[in-house]
Amino acid sequence: MQAEKPHTLADVDLFAPGAQEHWYDAYAILHQECPVQRLPGEGLSPGTDAFVLTKYEDISRVVKDWDRFPPTLSLLVAQIQQSGEMPTHIPDIDAMVASIVSLRPTPELWRAHRKELTDPWVGPGCTRHAAMITGHIDDLIAGMLAKARAGEAVDFVADFARPLPQRVMADVLGFPQEDIPRLEQWGNAQVMSYVHGRTHKNILTPEQSAEKFRLLGGMKEYVAEQTAKKRANPQDDMVSFLTRHEYQALGRKLTDDEINGVVYAMVIGGLETTQYAIAEQAQLLCERPGMFGRLREDRSLIRTFIEEGMRLRSPTQGLSTRICAQDEVFQGVEVPAGSMLHLRWAAANIDADEFEDPLDLKLTRKAATRHLAFSQGPRSCPGSNISRLEQMIAWDRLCDAFADMTYAPGNDFRHQGGIMLGIHRLLVNLTPTETR
Repeated sequence: MQAEKPHTLADVDLFAPGAQEHWYDAYAILHQECPVQRLPGEGLSPGTDAFVLTKYEDISRVVKDWDRFPPTLSLLVAQIQQSGEMPTHIPDIDAMVASIVSLRPTPELWRAHRKELTDPWVGPGCTRHAAMITGHIDDLIAGMLAKARAGEAVDFVADFARPLPQRVMADVLGFPQEDIPRLEQWGNAQVMSYVHGRTHKNILTPEQSAEKFRLLGGMKEYVAEQTAKKRANPQDDMVSFLTRHEYQALGRKLTDDEINGVVYAMVIGGLETTQYAIAEQAQLLCERPGMFGRLREDRSLIRTFIEEGMRLRSPTQGLSTRICAQDEVFQGVEVPAGSMLHLRWAAANIDADEFEDPLDLKLTRKAATRHLAFSQGPRSCPGSNISRLEQMIAWDRLCDAFADMTYAPGNDFRHQGGIMLGIHRLLVNLTPTETR
């Protein structure tokens, strides 16, 4: 049974089947009546509760303080370390967790991992990829131009928003473009719990979990094969770099399993967020006649547009990622030590106490990057820079190619389940510019 649009607080269940179609109606109710929502018995351990935080000030405080609000993943890592078992001996543990145990189990090593291993490729150093990204964008636009000139509607998700980050991530890692269907399958398997999982903890059934790891079964072998090729014949790509880099934080090079874990994290983080962000931005333009024209006339507005788009339609709506190390109080609500926190970034991003006219897309909004779509603090998304770069170049080149974008008939605007704001398809009519 699918959730209906909530009208009262009693109707609000952010995690019910179909709730994704009414999240923003629920956020309005939670902000007004219950900014800290208790989920009885749904904590990390038996007898504990979980709490949904929806206010900007609360979530910003939590994500910036690792000690008071440790990540739930860090507790798993500590448990693995204390058990003395190698991660590969623990059933159904994924490659990313396994690499975290050895590469970044502490805040200090987490920062070193980011600075040394990922920032040069998807952090501030990602500007090296601008020409490559532009090439993929232009190729995808050529396909859409052909459809538009033939009078056909374009599925903006299938024709542009989905394949762009897939192509970019394959090139960053150094994987052949023809292997993208396999990377897509593995990426879908990685996020299965976030799409099909139950409750705020994204719990899969035993059958779903078995299917997830069956689908992921070939990924480790594939990455090992690619890593061996890069060791023998290094290229200018991230996997080649990882095979050669002396990880200063640990004073050694990475093992194949550790490289596999880094690749796993890049795939899970690099495919979904950018796709959903660009697709939602296209909808925001279709819903605001004249705004596409404003971006075409003044490209300096594109940066604020993409930040406002991510604020208004956060790709990742929320995650249960933190635990209270001590008793806390949020919005007058007492939250005991050991409680699990579900951080609802999307609700925080439309908090009227933080953002003036929060539901308006303002191309003149100041400090537009202060939203929480990529979180904040030491565990903010390491790929935020490359995602922003993809979005910036995408809309600049789309503004070159097309004079307008409007909804085409046939959209049902249905989203996937889980905690991502992922629309299944988006049919649009594109008007080519005269010069293309």
